[in-house]
Amino acid sequence: MAQSSSSAPVRAADAAPAPMIAVPNTGGSGFRTLFYKEMLRFWKVGFQTVTAPVITALLYLLIFAHVLEGRVTVYGDIGYTAFLVPGLVMMSLLQNAFSNASSSLIQSRITGNLVFMLLPPITHWQMFWAYVLASVVRGLAVGLGVFLVTLFFVRINIQAPVWIIVFAIMGSAVLGTLGLIAGIWAEKFDQLAAFQNFLIMPATFLSGVFYSIHSLPTFWQQVSHWNPFFYMIDGFRYGFFGTADVSPWHSLAVVLGSFLLLATIALRLLATGYKLRH
Repeated sequence: MAQSSSSAPVRAADAAPAPMIAVPNTGGSGFRTLFYKEMLRFWKVGFQTVTAPVITALLYLLIFAHVLEGRVTVYGDIGYTAFLVPGLVMMSLLQNAFSNASSSLIQSRITGNLVFMLLPPITHWQMFWAYVLASVVRGLAVGLGVFLVTLFFVRINIQAPVWIIVFAIMGSAVLGTLGLIAGIWAEKFDQLAAFQNFLIMPATFLSGVFYSIHSLPTFWQQVSHWNPFFYMIDGFRYGFFGTADVSPWHSLAVVLGSFLLLATIALRLLATGYKLRH
């Protein structure tokens, strides 16, 4: 009796070919891939994203130090150029941390490749930390670059390096989170530019980068205390000189509270797909 065709052996040519490269299905790969993509995105154009902000900060230093050195007294015997360095480092760090997350999201939205981040099974927590940590790395890279360049002009005896590191990381995390929120909210470049020009820039310049708030009238001193950017820069400056306008612990509490508030908002927007899933 002939054997039925259903029991015929399967030939090797009829079998599905094995993949040339086996891709492991490991948990958390979405975060690593997105973080790597964000790092690669700004590092590929490092002259624009890192070198250019360093040159801009150097121009600020040369102009303000030339005009005001010897004419402005801050923190007793600390020279104005030395006082200016931490402010410029932190200002550059904050602005670039904000730009990294916000520009990445708005570019992904306009070019249409945002869908490739929404289709894979990436959680909103993974997206949040990938964008924020990449912003922290870029902010720290720019800040370190600015500081190294300023060493050619002034020497500073650092008093509390731990505070410098803490406020540099926390400040860039706050602005990276704020940039993430701005990138989700903005639908075109002019909206993002308005967010940066009317919020980030004024808050940065009015936070004590170029002056001590004790040199201001009483009313403007009180206004400055409502600006979270002031606490980031003041706490960062404390790490250099061991003195500041307010306690570093007070500044840290404000910065940490700001990060938790913004992180809650950003995570909620990512979880609900606000302006992303439509």
